[in-house]
Amino acid sequence: MCIVPCSGIGLIQRLASRPPGLRPARRCHRLTFVFTLSLPTLPSDRSINALRPSLALEVRDLSVRLAAPDGPLDVLNGLGFELAPGEIGSLLGASGCGKTTALRAIAGFVQPSKGQIVIGGRIMAEPGRSTAPEHRGVGVVFQDYALFPHLTIARNVGFGLRTESQSAREHRVAQLLEMVGLSPWADRFPHELSGGQQQRAALARALAPAPSVLLLDEPFSNLDPDLREQLALDLRDLLKAQGTTALLVTHDQYEAFAMADSIGVMEAGRIAQWDDAWRLYHQPSSRSVADFVGLGVFMDGRLGQQGDQLSIAFELGSLPIHDPADAQQARHCADAEGRLQVLLRPDDVEHDDASPVQARVLRRAFRGAQFLYTLELPSGQKLLALVPSHHDHRIGDPIGIRFTADHIVTFAHS
Repeated sequence: MCIVPCSGIGLIQRLASRPPGLRPARRCHRLTFVFTLSLPTLPSDRSINALRPSLALEVRDLSVRLAAPDGPLDVLNGLGFELAPGEIGSLLGASGCGKTTALRAIAGFVQPSKGQIVIGGRIMAEPGRSTAPEHRGVGVVFQDYALFPHLTIARNVGFGLRTESQSAREHRVAQLLEMVGLSPWADRFPHELSGGQQQRAALARALAPAPSVLLLDEPFSNLDPDLREQLALDLRDLLKAQGTTALLVTHDQYEAFAMADSIGVMEAGRIAQWDDAWRLYHQPSSRSVADFVGLGVFMDGRLGQQGDQLSIAFELGSLPIHDPADAQQARHCADAEGRLQVLLRPDDVEHDDASPVQARVLRRAFRGAQFLYTLELPSGQKLLALVPSHHDHRIGDPIGIRFTADHIVTFAHS
């Protein structure tokens, strides 16, 4: 005999297809069922995974084909990633890459044409089979928040708790409003709140039923730019405190960097690189990822050997490669003549008046603590540099620069 506590909806689904010998002992809101197992009949692998899942969300080789005027359109093509319990992930990409379709498929609004979606160890969707959205145990925060305009904030938050007793519902709503800092606005209506407050109300409503996975569809896009990063950090702290697994969909890399543990850069319906923010920025796996994540330029260089030291000769001088992984990558990228390209980020180019290498200021963008300068080398090659804003150079001014980086990122010569 084993006693298995779990959510009512998931248990009721499994009881509908229970093997002979399984019987419920009693029924309550948070159900506890006593099962008598008649060996050697064993639960299916889906039931075993449901009892003790090691992953909160798995997307396995997911493809989605949608109808279009010119014929079927493959929006997702073999998408795959996974999130551990309490992990925050992000799908990052430009418009049209399929990230929102992926979120809608996970939520249950879109049917996959191939692959599987597994939540808490249970297969929720595969071709020909799909669990209804309300039975997946996911919460969704939409781009426009989708708050009910005729309900107060407290009633919006408690909307998904209608099966709870009044006292339990009131306690949960008060707890969530306190958590998101909206207790004083509990009796206000959505139109009486700012955009940031509405975003927090939508988050509280999504968290109220304690979902297994929280899905966030560009939740900061309607907010002022100066609020987005701060709210992303606040939201991350809140989710981590709750131990909530979450997936953020966004086109803004700074939102993804601020909030997510792991980020998948999407291209043409699949993930080009799934990594943490530091590796995506400093060690992109492809030119397309390097172009999308952060700013930078590619400069021609030639790989060579100086004694025991591998180095790259390019317009800014000779660049020694100290990291073995960087050296291996450079050898892989170089053609038969040693030609390759070096990725230069703005923070790799340092202002140095004493440097013999001079560049002319073409453009400048003031960013408070720094200027982002677009510079031109004597050859006409352009590059970017972040310079402290007390170095106030005008367009056309020459400035000295040098290249500084802890590691060298190289790609094949185009």
